[in-house]
Amino acid sequence: MISDTALLESPTLRDSVRERTDVLDRVKVLALLPDGVHVTTAMVAAYFGVTIEAVRALVHDHRPELEASGYRVLTGPELSYFKHLSGIRSRSRSLALFPRRAVLNVAMLLRDSETARQVRVYLLDAEQSVRPQPVDNPLDIHIDRRVTRILGVALVPMFNALIATAVQHHRELTGLRESVEDLERRLEWHHRRLITLEESTSPDSPDSPAR
Repeated sequence: MISDTALLESPTLRDSVRERTDVLDRVKVLALLPDGVHVTTAMVAAYFGVTIEAVRALVHDHRPELEASGYRVLTGPELSYFKHLSGIRSRSRSLALFPRRAVLNVAMLLRDSETARQVRVYLLDAEQSVRPQPVDNPLDIHIDRRVTRILGVALVPMFNALIATAVQHHRELTGLRESVEDLERRLEWHHRRLITLEESTSPDSPDSPAR
């Protein structure tokens, strides 16, 4: 049996099991943000029982690999929209988000965490030797893994695309609103001009020509 430490050293081995996010909840329930997809740096640290600084250091050392697993940092309009969508109340100007695949990636890289070690054991060991469970139909396992893979590959990019599209719509609506406001200002100016002209030509106006 391959030791769980092999995952710490082999990017190829980590990549081969990247989609097996189902093992996370078998070791420990992973609480998600209200969007049902992501967790924050603090939530990752809580799951693995380490400090936030330890997670940030790991991201610093392995950022390209984690980004390939879906890790990203939101700022600006994307962050504002995500906060609105997820009901997050924070004044932070940036927010790091980990989908389940990126959390699993952290488990395969984090050395000083018993939870991470257990996740690695689940990934490499025959699951029945750790938690024996009767299997009535081997096809069920295949279907379960396939569904998990589809969720990991398709759902996260779709959610990210939704954020990007919403941000673009927000910008277009903002531009349209500014155009409407400019038009209203122009109409108001013309309205005042008309009133001024009407007053200047009125018989009661001091500037109107004498009869």
